[in-house]
Amino acid sequence: MDIAALSTAMSQVAVTQQASIQVMNISMDQAKQQSEQFAKMLETSVAPHLGGSVDFRA
Repeated sequence: MDIAALSTAMSQVAVTQQASIQVMNISMDQAKQQSEQFAKMLETSVAPHLGGSVDFRA
């Protein structure tokens, strides 16, 4: 394999990895914002004694 092809392949892998990390960071930020909004919604509930715990089933 020649050096130019190897360099190009390595560069493409690096760009793909950086893009994947950016997408993951964006999704983590969105999840954090949604959880904060959910917590605020529970705090401002009409019946504040409800919503102290949430059961999740998969």
